[in-house]
Amino acid sequence: MGKGGRSTVSQQSQAAAEQSKNAADSSVWVSPYNPLDPKAPKLPSKGEIKAVIPKECFKRSYVHSMYFVFRDTAWAVALVYATNQLLSTDLPSELLSLDTLKWVLGWNFYAFWMGTILTGHWVLAHECGHGAFSPSQTFNDIVGFILHQALLVPYFAWQYTHAKHHRRTNNLIDGESHVPSTGPENGLGPNNERQSFYAVLHEALGDGAFAAFQVWTHLAIGWPLYLLGMASTGRIAWDGTPAEDGEFFDHYRPGSRMFPPKLRTKIAISTLGVLATLALLVKLSLDYGFLTVTLWYTMPYMWTNAWLVLYTWLQHSDPSVPQYGQDEWTWVKGALSTIDRPYGIFDYFHHTIGSTHVAHHLFHEMPFYKADVATAAIKEYLEPMGLYNYDPTPWYKAMWRVANTCHFVDDTKGIQYYRSFNDVPLSKDVKKD
Repeated sequence: MGKGGRSTVSQQSQAAAEQSKNAADSSVWVSPYNPLDPKAPKLPSKGEIKAVIPKECFKRSYVHSMYFVFRDTAWAVALVYATNQLLSTDLPSELLSLDTLKWVLGWNFYAFWMGTILTGHWVLAHECGHGAFSPSQTFNDIVGFILHQALLVPYFAWQYTHAKHHRRTNNLIDGESHVPSTGPENGLGPNNERQSFYAVLHEALGDGAFAAFQVWTHLAIGWPLYLLGMASTGRIAWDGTPAEDGEFFDHYRPGSRMFPPKLRTKIAISTLGVLATLALLVKLSLDYGFLTVTLWYTMPYMWTNAWLVLYTWLQHSDPSVPQYGQDEWTWVKGALSTIDRPYGIFDYFHHTIGSTHVAHHLFHEMPFYKADVATAAIKEYLEPMGLYNYDPTPWYKAMWRVANTCHFVDDTKGIQYYRSFNDVPLSKDVKKD
């Protein structure tokens, strides 16, 4: 039975048609693996993949990892020093002047690059959460807690949900983070008629404006909405029971059904850490002015949030990459649905988190500074079988394509592919017919 009155079989037929359509468009990248193809290759086991990776790739080093903490911090300090020498937090006296233009451009330059640099700290804390930072999880948690709490991330809460994201990648029911919603959940009726919510909003805005809205909602407000349990979370609680109507799986309440009871103390510690950081920011705002804190902290913070959502969005979203219901999902299928992409100079600042993400999803305990070597080995092994996803499209073009094409799936069963509101008939056209 599928939602909206469609059978799983008919939906998979439509998914096959969508996959063929994607493959026919030679101007865009298409995943080489199509599980609906009768000739699809047999997937290797995790052990078989691990066997091709040099063993030294799994060795973690306190010194090597801490070097990157100090390196990224040095970049941040240098940027703060230079900005402090060149810019003032006071608004220029004449708003319509060259000084104002320099002031606006200067602070936006600082915000973008400081947010970019701090994303490196975010990634290092992410390494800590996975246990990839050092051989000691206690040391990892101390470093990760400090780095993440400074960026208003509830470290232990996120650590748990992100581990679930890795355990259930591209699982439409039990997945976590960037879990696709269905057509009915987005306001489509049984026959794809536009009834409410995003389906109606898309028609009102048009294709391009809706894609821009998608980019804005993901990059500007997506991260806080996710932490609050208002977007992109999973469909079931820690104990396997489905979310109730109106229930939020947030990252802050120790009693949130996102977490097992044994983690309540850690969740409370994370939440208190976030509140302490917020209290410090309020204190600094009262002492030095809200504009000062906004310029030095809030604007870079928003860029950091934008980067981390962008990476996760693009690593797991493409109209040619399958999403799986419980009946079709396996761990290897999910992990191999991850996509590597090129990020140019940002690979340096973000520790190749976007260009070596297939390796990371296969072996999250591997330190990032070994991921390039591991990726080369994985690519050599998987690519001849058509099982390695690498999209060479520049990230900003890929972002726009995903914003235009990855809006919903038909159901949460079987093998599904992202569909686009751009391909759904407009209400005014349906009425004419």
